Order: sequence, then structure tokens, then C-alpha cells
Amino acid sequence: MYIDLVIFIILLVLVIMFFKRFSSFVFFVAIFDMILRILTFIKNNLPLPDVSALIDKYIPTGILGIIDKYSSGVIQTILSWAYVVIMIIFLSYICKIFFKKKKI
Repeated sequence: MYIDLVIFIILLVLVIMFFKRFSSFVFFVAIFDMILRILTFIKNNLPLPDVSALIDKYIPTGILGIIDKYSSGVIQTILSWAYVVIMIIFLSYICKIFFKKKKI
């Protein structure tokens, strides 16, 4: 079932179409991955088996989980490294924002 991949690609295209900046793309990827990781944390730590089964069935563990699920070989390696580079860029953006913040 490709629903998670389709949703991710549709949201990614919408972000690119409306914001048209590379930083928006980077922030979207990071936010989307954080949401998936939070839902995975809820799945693992919530003692409700129905909710855990629902999250486990329909929601991947993160963007790397989507990459691993739908690709293999060299393409998987390239996409995984692209993800790591995007996360490094996200970290640099966050550090830049943090250090430029005015002191109170």
C-alpha cells in the first residue's frame, strides 16, 4: 500500500509550489519526520493496543522508514544520504536562528 508515500509526495509538492524556497523544503522534511517520530513514540508507549495497531499499520516510523520500504540498493543509499544532508542543513538553519536570536 503506497498511501504513506503518496501523502508525503503530495505534501512535498504543495510545499514546493506554495513556498518556492529551499529552506521551506528543508523545514517541511524535518517537521514531517518529527511528526512521524512522535507518532511512533506514542505507538510504542501508549498501552492501547488498538491505537498502536492503527499507527503501526498506516504510519511509517519516519522518512527513513519510507525510503527503506519503497527502495533498495543504490537508490536507497542515495536517498538515505540525501535525507542526512537535508537534516544537516536543517540543523545549520536551527543553529543560525538560535545564535542570531536577540538576548533579552
